[in-house]
Amino acid sequence: QVQLVESGGGLVQAGGSLRLSCAASGSIFSINIMGWYRQAPGKQRELAASISRGGTTNYADSVKGRFTISRDNAKNTVYLQMNSLKPEDTAVYYCNTKPLWAGPDYWGQGTQVTVSS
Repeated sequence: QVQLVESGGGLVQAGGSLRLSCAASGSIFSINIMGWYRQAPGKQRELAASISRGGTTNYADSVKGRFTISRDNAKNTVYLQMNSLKPEDTAVYYCNTKPLWAGPDYWGQGTQVTVSS
């Protein structure tokens, strides 16, 4: 099993920045991809960014050029640097891991990001 703890959310003005962190513990040997999903009120949860164990990244079109995902494998931690934030980035952000082989995804509890106009 994997446990995920997120931090770094908060309230910022449009154009500001935040950095989210997610630390994984437990069966960390099984983790392949780590990523961040987000869910805004009234909307479906969507992938914001992900990164593989080898460093391959994937971004939603809406965040390309503004968000950067990275990971420190030694610390079992994934980060999401969010710059030039927009009000439409307001959402609960959830850390997610996908296994190297067969197995379930794991999810963090979520951290609120609110961007004011």
